[in-house]
Amino acid sequence: MTHHHLVAGPDTVRWGCWDSSLPPVLRVRSGDTVTVETLSGEPEDMPTPELGFEILDAHRAVHQNGDRGPGPHFLTGPIHVHGAAPGDVLEVAFEAIELWQDWGWNLQAPLLGTLPEDFPDLRRLHIPLDRDRMVARLPWGQELPLKPFFGVVGVAPPPAWGRLTSVLPRAFGGNMDNKELTAGSILYLPVFNDGALFSVGDGHGVQGDGEVCLTAIETCMRGTVRLTVRKDLRLDLPRAQTPDAWITMGFDEDLDDAAKQALRAMIKLIGELTGLSRQDAYTLCSLAADLRVTQTVDVNKGIHCVLRKEHFPARQSLGQPRL
Repeated sequence: MTHHHLVAGPDTVRWGCWDSSLPPVLRVRSGDTVTVETLSGEPEDMPTPELGFEILDAHRAVHQNGDRGPGPHFLTGPIHVHGAAPGDVLEVAFEAIELWQDWGWNLQAPLLGTLPEDFPDLRRLHIPLDRDRMVARLPWGQELPLKPFFGVVGVAPPPAWGRLTSVLPRAFGGNMDNKELTAGSILYLPVFNDGALFSVGDGHGVQGDGEVCLTAIETCMRGTVRLTVRKDLRLDLPRAQTPDAWITMGFDEDLDDAAKQALRAMIKLIGELTGLSRQDAYTLCSLAADLRVTQTVDVNKGIHCVLRKEHFPARQSLGQPRL
Protein backbone atom coordinates (compact mmCIF):
# COMPACT_ATOMS: atom_id res chain seq x y z
CA MET A 1 0.00 0.00 0.00
CA THR A 2 1.22 3.49 -0.87
CA HIS A 3 0.53 6.87 0.72
CA HIS A 4 -0.02 9.89 -1.54
CA HIS A 5 -0.32 13.63 -0.89
CA LEU A 6 -2.63 15.58 -3.20
CA VAL A 7 -2.00 19.31 -2.89
CA ALA A 8 -4.64 21.91 -3.69
CA GLY A 9 -3.97 24.20 -6.64
CA PRO A 10 -5.33 25.30 -10.01
CA ASP A 11 -4.30 21.98 -11.59
CA THR A 12 -5.93 19.76 -8.94
CA VAL A 13 -9.03 21.71 -7.86
CA ARG A 14 -12.15 22.25 -9.95
CA TRP A 15 -14.71 24.88 -9.20
CA GLY A 16 -18.37 23.98 -8.75
CA CYS A 17 -18.95 20.97 -10.98
CA TRP A 18 -18.98 17.21 -11.43
CA ASP A 19 -17.96 15.89 -14.85
CA SER A 20 -16.90 12.34 -15.72
CA SER A 21 -14.89 13.58 -18.72
CA LEU A 22 -12.35 15.40 -16.53
CA PRO A 23 -8.94 13.67 -16.50
CA PRO A 24 -7.66 12.34 -13.16
CA VAL A 25 -5.10 14.42 -11.28
CA LEU A 26 -3.82 11.38 -9.34
CA ARG A 27 -3.81 7.62 -9.90
CA VAL A 28 -3.73 5.22 -6.95
CA ARG A 29 -4.20 1.52 -6.29
CA SER A 30 -6.97 -0.02 -4.25
CA GLY A 31 -6.05 0.21 -0.57
CA ASP A 32 -3.77 3.23 -0.95
CA THR A 33 -4.17 6.23 1.34
CA VAL A 34 -4.26 9.84 0.17
CA THR A 35 -3.90 13.02 2.19
CA VAL A 36 -6.00 15.58 0.32
CA GLU A 37 -5.90 19.36 0.69
CA THR A 38 -9.27 21.06 0.20
CA LEU A 39 -10.39 24.68 -0.14
CA SER A 40 -13.62 26.48 0.76
CA GLY A 41 -14.80 29.95 -0.17
CA GLU A 42 -15.24 31.88 -3.40
CA PRO A 43 -13.63 35.35 -3.74
CA GLU A 44 -16.66 37.08 -2.20
CA ASP A 45 -16.46 34.79 0.84
CA MET A 46 -12.96 35.86 1.81
CA PRO A 47 -12.30 37.97 4.93
CA THR A 48 -10.94 41.49 4.65
CA PRO A 49 -7.26 42.02 5.61
CA GLU A 50 -8.06 43.96 8.79
CA LEU A 51 -9.55 40.82 10.35
CA GLY A 52 -6.06 39.35 10.43
CA PHE A 53 -6.90 35.81 9.24
CA GLU A 54 -4.44 33.69 7.28
CA ILE A 55 -5.19 33.23 3.58
CA LEU A 56 -3.69 30.15 1.98
CA ASP A 57 -1.53 30.61 -1.12
CA ALA A 58 -3.38 27.73 -2.76
CA HIS A 59 -6.68 29.52 -2.16
CA ARG A 60 -5.43 32.69 -3.86
CA ALA A 61 -4.05 30.70 -6.77
CA VAL A 62 -7.31 28.88 -7.46
CA HIS A 63 -9.27 32.14 -7.31
CA GLN A 64 -6.89 33.72 -9.80
CA ASN A 65 -6.47 30.81 -12.20
CA GLY A 66 -9.46 28.51 -11.67
CA ASP A 67 -12.33 28.09 -14.14
CA ARG A 68 -15.50 29.10 -12.27
CA GLY A 69 -18.25 26.52 -12.65
CA PRO A 70 -22.00 26.38 -11.95
CA GLY A 71 -21.66 25.67 -8.21
CA PRO A 72 -19.78 27.27 -5.29
CA HIS A 73 -17.73 24.30 -4.06
CA PHE A 74 -14.05 23.60 -4.64
CA LEU A 75 -13.44 19.89 -5.27
CA THR A 76 -9.96 18.37 -5.13
CA GLY A 77 -9.62 15.54 -7.65
CA PRO A 78 -10.57 13.46 -9.47
CA ILE A 79 -8.54 10.52 -8.19
CA HIS A 80 -8.45 7.39 -10.37
CA VAL A 81 -8.50 4.17 -8.32
CA HIS A 82 -7.00 1.28 -10.27
CA GLY A 83 -9.42 -1.58 -10.85
CA ALA A 84 -12.65 0.27 -10.09
CA ALA A 85 -15.32 -0.33 -12.74
CA PRO A 86 -18.99 0.61 -13.19
CA GLY A 87 -21.12 -1.47 -10.83
CA ASP A 88 -18.40 -1.72 -8.17
CA VAL A 89 -18.41 0.17 -4.87
CA LEU A 90 -15.68 2.53 -3.66
CA GLU A 91 -15.00 2.27 0.07
CA VAL A 92 -13.78 5.59 1.49
CA ALA A 93 -12.34 5.30 5.01
CA PHE A 94 -11.78 8.69 6.66
CA GLU A 95 -8.62 8.10 8.68
CA ALA A 96 -7.96 11.72 9.68
CA ILE A 97 -9.56 15.15 9.16
CA GLU A 98 -7.96 18.40 10.32
CA LEU A 99 -8.45 22.15 9.96
CA TRP A 100 -6.06 23.89 7.56
CA GLN A 101 -6.67 27.53 8.52
CA ASP A 102 -7.71 29.69 11.47
CA TRP A 103 -11.11 30.89 10.24
CA GLY A 104 -14.34 29.75 8.68
CA TRP A 105 -17.35 31.45 7.16
CA ASN A 106 -21.13 31.15 7.40
CA LEU A 107 -23.61 32.52 4.87
CA GLN A 108 -27.24 33.54 4.73
CA ALA A 109 -28.34 34.55 1.22
CA PRO A 110 -31.53 35.91 -0.36
CA LEU A 111 -33.95 33.25 -1.69
CA LEU A 112 -31.87 30.40 -0.21
CA GLY A 113 -31.83 28.39 3.00
CA THR A 114 -34.75 26.79 4.83
CA LEU A 115 -36.51 30.06 5.75
CA PRO A 116 -35.82 32.48 2.87
CA GLU A 117 -39.10 34.30 3.51
CA ASP A 118 -38.00 35.08 7.08
CA PHE A 119 -34.39 36.06 6.32
CA PRO A 120 -34.29 37.93 2.99
CA ASP A 121 -30.95 39.72 3.48
CA LEU A 122 -27.37 38.70 2.77
CA ARG A 123 -25.20 38.02 5.82
CA ARG A 124 -21.70 36.58 5.77
CA LEU A 125 -19.85 35.89 9.02
CA HIS A 126 -16.13 35.20 9.41
CA ILE A 127 -15.59 33.02 12.46
CA PRO A 128 -12.26 32.45 14.29
CA LEU A 129 -11.30 28.80 14.72
CA ASP A 130 -9.02 27.73 17.58
CA ARG A 131 -7.22 24.67 16.18
CA ASP A 132 -5.53 23.83 19.49
CA ARG A 133 -8.74 23.80 21.54
CA MET A 134 -10.94 22.79 18.56
CA VAL A 135 -13.59 25.42 19.18
CA ALA A 136 -15.19 28.18 17.11
CA ARG A 137 -15.68 31.64 18.66
CA LEU A 138 -19.09 32.91 17.54
CA PRO A 139 -19.82 36.66 17.20
CA TRP A 140 -22.14 36.73 20.24
CA GLY A 141 -19.37 35.36 22.50
CA GLN A 142 -20.26 31.67 22.55
CA GLU A 143 -17.67 28.96 21.95
CA LEU A 144 -18.85 25.97 19.95
CA PRO A 145 -16.94 22.66 19.82
CA LEU A 146 -15.73 21.72 16.34
CA LYS A 147 -16.51 18.39 14.68
CA PRO A 148 -14.94 18.58 11.20
CA PHE A 149 -16.10 16.61 8.17
CA PHE A 150 -16.27 17.03 4.40
CA GLY A 151 -19.62 18.21 3.05
CA VAL A 152 -18.89 17.11 -0.52
CA VAL A 153 -17.59 13.59 -1.17
CA GLY A 154 -18.25 11.57 -4.29
CA VAL A 155 -17.26 9.78 -7.43
CA ALA A 156 -17.86 10.97 -10.99
CA PRO A 157 -21.48 10.74 -12.19
CA PRO A 158 -22.61 8.54 -15.08
CA PRO A 159 -21.19 9.93 -18.37
CA ALA A 160 -24.68 10.43 -19.81
CA TRP A 161 -25.44 12.96 -17.08
CA GLY A 162 -22.83 15.37 -18.45
CA ARG A 163 -21.54 18.32 -16.44
CA LEU A 164 -23.43 18.86 -13.19
CA THR A 165 -23.45 21.59 -10.56
CA SER A 166 -21.77 20.76 -7.27
CA VAL A 167 -24.87 21.85 -5.32
CA LEU A 168 -27.14 18.78 -5.55
CA PRO A 169 -26.39 15.46 -3.82
CA ARG A 170 -27.16 12.47 -6.02
CA ALA A 171 -26.52 8.73 -6.31
CA PHE A 172 -22.77 9.32 -6.76
CA GLY A 173 -22.58 11.26 -3.48
CA GLY A 174 -21.62 14.89 -3.89
CA ASN A 175 -22.97 17.62 -1.62
CA MET A 176 -24.40 15.27 1.00
CA ASP A 177 -23.53 17.47 4.00
CA ASN A 178 -23.73 14.46 6.32
CA LYS A 179 -22.19 15.43 9.65
CA GLU A 180 -21.72 11.76 10.63
CA LEU A 181 -18.81 11.39 8.16
CA THR A 182 -16.11 12.43 10.62
CA ALA A 183 -12.72 10.76 11.10
CA GLY A 184 -13.24 7.06 11.83
CA SER A 185 -16.27 6.71 9.57
CA ILE A 186 -16.44 4.74 6.30
CA LEU A 187 -18.45 5.79 3.24
CA TYR A 188 -19.51 3.43 0.45
CA LEU A 189 -20.17 4.94 -2.99
CA PRO A 190 -21.57 3.25 -6.12
CA VAL A 191 -19.13 3.52 -9.04
CA PHE A 192 -20.22 4.74 -12.49
CA ASN A 193 -16.89 5.11 -14.34
CA ASP A 194 -13.61 3.27 -14.74
CA GLY A 195 -11.34 4.35 -11.89
CA ALA A 196 -14.30 5.71 -9.87
CA LEU A 197 -12.86 9.27 -10.19
CA PHE A 198 -13.12 10.29 -6.53
CA SER A 199 -13.23 13.93 -5.39
CA VAL A 200 -13.66 15.66 -2.03
CA GLY A 201 -14.10 19.18 -0.68
CA ASP A 202 -16.41 21.59 1.16
CA GLY A 203 -14.79 21.35 4.59
CA HIS A 204 -17.18 21.90 7.50
CA GLY A 205 -15.88 22.82 10.94
CA VAL A 206 -19.22 22.01 12.55
CA GLN A 207 -22.83 21.65 11.34
CA GLY A 208 -26.23 20.81 12.72
CA ASP A 209 -28.52 18.35 10.97
CA GLY A 210 -30.46 20.37 8.41
CA GLU A 211 -27.75 23.01 7.78
CA VAL A 212 -30.76 25.30 7.89
CA CYS A 213 -29.40 28.81 7.19
CA LEU A 214 -27.58 27.54 4.04
CA THR A 215 -24.05 26.74 5.22
CA ALA A 216 -22.12 25.24 8.10
CA ILE A 217 -18.89 26.79 9.31
CA GLU A 218 -17.17 26.41 5.95
CA THR A 219 -13.38 26.15 6.00
CA CYS A 220 -10.28 24.75 4.30
CA MET A 221 -9.29 21.30 5.57
CA ARG A 222 -6.92 18.40 5.04
CA GLY A 223 -8.07 14.81 5.20
CA THR A 224 -6.53 11.37 4.85
CA VAL A 225 -8.69 8.75 3.16
CA ARG A 226 -8.10 5.10 2.32
CA LEU A 227 -9.66 4.19 -1.04
CA THR A 228 -10.58 0.54 -1.57
CA VAL A 229 -12.42 -1.04 -4.50
CA ARG A 230 -15.21 -3.38 -3.37
CA LYS A 231 -16.27 -5.83 -6.06
CA ASP A 232 -18.35 -7.84 -3.58
CA LEU A 233 -20.90 -5.05 -3.09
CA ARG A 234 -23.63 -3.45 -5.22
CA LEU A 235 -25.28 -0.15 -4.25
CA ASP A 236 -27.76 2.29 -5.76
CA LEU A 237 -27.09 5.06 -3.21
CA PRO A 238 -24.31 5.90 -0.75
CA ARG A 239 -24.25 4.22 2.65
CA ALA A 240 -21.86 4.63 5.56
CA GLN A 241 -20.82 3.28 8.91
CA THR A 242 -19.36 4.83 12.03
CA PRO A 243 -17.77 2.84 14.86
CA ASP A 244 -21.23 2.63 16.48
CA ALA A 245 -23.84 2.71 13.72
CA TRP A 246 -24.83 1.98 10.12
CA ILE A 247 -26.20 4.82 7.99
CA THR A 248 -28.24 4.77 4.78
CA MET A 249 -29.13 7.86 2.76
CA GLY A 250 -31.78 9.30 0.47
CA PHE A 251 -31.85 12.46 -1.68
CA ASP A 252 -34.87 14.07 -3.31
CA GLU A 253 -36.53 17.45 -3.72
CA ASP A 254 -39.36 15.99 -1.65
CA LEU A 255 -38.23 15.21 1.91
CA ASP A 256 -40.80 12.41 2.17
CA ASP A 257 -39.35 10.67 -0.88
CA ALA A 258 -35.81 11.09 0.49
CA ALA A 259 -36.99 9.44 3.72
CA LYS A 260 -38.45 6.51 1.78
CA GLN A 261 -35.16 6.01 -0.08
CA ALA A 262 -33.10 6.00 3.13
CA LEU A 263 -35.54 3.68 4.91
CA ARG A 264 -35.72 1.18 2.04
CA ALA A 265 -31.93 1.14 1.92
CA MET A 266 -31.73 0.41 5.66
CA ILE A 267 -34.25 -2.42 5.35
CA LYS A 268 -32.09 -3.88 2.58
CA LEU A 269 -28.92 -3.48 4.65
CA ILE A 270 -30.45 -5.20 7.66
CA GLY A 271 -31.34 -8.14 5.44
CA GLU A 272 -27.82 -8.31 4.00
CA LEU A 273 -26.16 -8.30 7.39
CA THR A 274 -28.57 -10.50 9.35
CA GLY A 275 -30.86 -12.44 7.02
CA LEU A 276 -33.90 -10.84 8.65
CA SER A 277 -37.00 -10.65 6.43
CA ARG A 278 -37.97 -7.30 4.93
CA GLN A 279 -41.10 -7.15 7.06
CA ASP A 280 -39.17 -7.89 10.26
CA ALA A 281 -36.51 -5.35 9.26
CA TYR A 282 -39.26 -2.75 8.73
CA THR A 283 -40.49 -3.39 12.27
CA LEU A 284 -36.95 -3.14 13.65
CA CYS A 285 -36.51 0.23 11.94
CA SER A 286 -39.71 1.49 13.52
CA LEU A 287 -38.47 0.44 16.95
CA ALA A 288 -34.79 1.33 16.85
CA ALA A 289 -33.72 3.32 13.75
CA ASP A 290 -33.64 7.12 13.54
CA LEU A 291 -34.55 9.11 10.43
CA ARG A 292 -32.54 12.33 10.54
CA VAL A 293 -32.73 15.34 8.25
CA THR A 294 -29.29 15.65 6.69
CA GLN A 295 -29.88 19.00 4.99
CA THR A 296 -32.81 21.03 3.67
CA VAL A 297 -30.92 23.58 1.54
CA ASP A 298 -29.34 21.81 -1.46
CA VAL A 299 -32.42 21.48 -3.75
CA ASN A 300 -32.24 17.69 -3.37
CA LYS A 301 -32.92 17.43 0.36
CA GLY A 302 -31.27 14.68 2.40
CA ILE A 303 -32.41 12.12 4.93
CA HIS A 304 -30.11 9.65 6.65
CA CYS A 305 -31.36 6.60 8.51
CA VAL A 306 -29.20 5.61 11.50
CA LEU A 307 -29.33 2.24 13.24
CA ARG A 308 -26.86 1.56 16.02
CA LYS A 309 -24.87 -1.65 15.54
CA GLU A 310 -25.93 -2.91 18.97
CA HIS A 311 -29.51 -3.06 17.67
CA PHE A 312 -28.75 -5.37 14.75
CA PRO A 313 -29.91 -8.93 15.54
CA ALA A 314 -27.47 -11.82 15.41
CA ARG A 315 -26.72 -13.03 11.90
CA GLN A 316 -29.36 -15.54 10.88
CA SER A 317 -27.91 -16.75 7.57
CA LEU A 318 -24.55 -17.02 5.86
CA GLY A 319 -23.22 -15.60 2.61
CA GLN A 320 -23.97 -11.91 3.08
CA PRO A 321 -21.51 -9.38 1.65
CA ARG A 322 -18.56 -8.62 3.89
CA LEU A 323 -18.88 -5.02 5.11
